[in-house]
Amino acid sequence: MVSAARPAPPHPLPGAVGLSHLSAYDWAAADGVCGGSPHLHLVCAEAYVVTGGRGAVQTLSPDGYRDIPLRPGSVAWFTPGTVHRMVQGGGLRVTVLMQNSGLPEAGDAVFTFPPDVLADPERYAAAATLPPGAGPGTEAAARRRRDLAVEGYLALRAALTAGDDGPYREFQRAAARLVRDRVPAWRELWRTGALAAAERTGAQLDALAQGDPAYLGEATAYAAVPTRLGGFGMCGRRDEYALPGTTPPHHDGRRGA
Repeated sequence: MVSAARPAPPHPLPGAVGLSHLSAYDWAAADGVCGGSPHLHLVCAEAYVVTGGRGAVQTLSPDGYRDIPLRPGSVAWFTPGTVHRMVQGGGLRVTVLMQNSGLPEAGDAVFTFPPDVLADPERYAAAATLPPGAGPGTEAAARRRRDLAVEGYLALRAALTAGDDGPYREFQRAAARLVRDRVPAWRELWRTGALAAAERTGAQLDALAQGDPAYLGEATAYAAVPTRLGGFGMCGRRDEYALPGTTPPHHDGRRGA
């Protein structure tokens, strides 16, 4: 008899990655561009795997300003410290892979709010956190959050394209100050997630080298479907999975991507 895959995996996804699906926001910002809330990640790389539609991701980094086209089948990824803004060009649908599952959702992402907001942790938290639910009030708050992030982002981009990376560098420093107190909790998430996954591979290689593949007796399969559809993420409407280390409780309005 063939049975369904086990419903409750004890370990994170392969490589301890985070997983979600996004439909980029179609709200026009102050510059006329439709899309998400610009932000960066402090310690996590992020990848977009485009599954439908078209659009772009705008990035700010020491490389300068880039506008990377997104089409079905294309993949774009960026390292920690890269400011990124997802742009909607028509039906854009993206599968998002996040390094260090659990850390992005624990506050690793920082919005490009103006400097006065970044300088005040309470103001930042109030602007970044959304009310619970997915109704009109939450949508309005998500749009206000996006607009505030775009305001700061446009100033950073203008300075960087003019050859002045000072505001961009200062934003990185301000982001680091905002999250410093969270590092001990992040370290524990990393130890039990990405580091533990790598250590399991090391133990398996040791076992193979010793001619003892007994761990293969624990082989199994799992399956999952999204457990929350259409939540308000940073870049768009987000489908989430209730998997270990992948998505925390839904009340945290600062969820990544």
